[in-house]
Amino acid sequence: MDKEPLRQLYHKYQKEIYLYLFSLCHSRELAEDLRQETFLKAILALPNDHSNMRAWLYMVARNLYLNSMRHEKRNVTIDGMGEVPDEDENTILEKLIKNEQKQMLYRALWHLPPAKREVLCLQYFSGLTQKEIAAILQETPENIRVKAYRGKRQLKSYMEGHGYDIS
Repeated sequence: MDKEPLRQLYHKYQKEIYLYLFSLCHSRELAEDLRQETFLKAILALPNDHSNMRAWLYMVARNLYLNSMRHEKRNVTIDGMGEVPDEDENTILEKLIKNEQKQMLYRALWHLPPAKREVLCLQYFSGLTQKEIAAILQETPENIRVKAYRGKRQLKSYMEGHGYDIS
């Protein structure tokens, strides 16, 4: 693969891949390391004729994150993943997500189960289609559609229950 297309690929997707990884691990250092490793994999393994490089990058990033959790034998519990990150970690997200409504939505997302939260983050913050999300998560598009629908319903219920104006 040519250097220039890789440079363009990196500049186009590096921020959103970093944000996605940070939303999974809540660690600046780990998200940065995994982002670099994701693009290293692109240099080494991405075929020139791949039809959806963006979805492929997300899938690689997610797999690298899951592998790092397995290798480090971290004790990741569902209860712990439901917490909103510390204020220091939120400053990165606040810089990247400038829209106040999206920030409110992001905070409310942490009250969803991890599987539904991941689908909605990929759909709304990364702008991926349900078909692309299905490929990344290795699930059927119908399963992703159901998770997105149920997640949005839970999110709306949570936000209305906490006084957010849902218009």
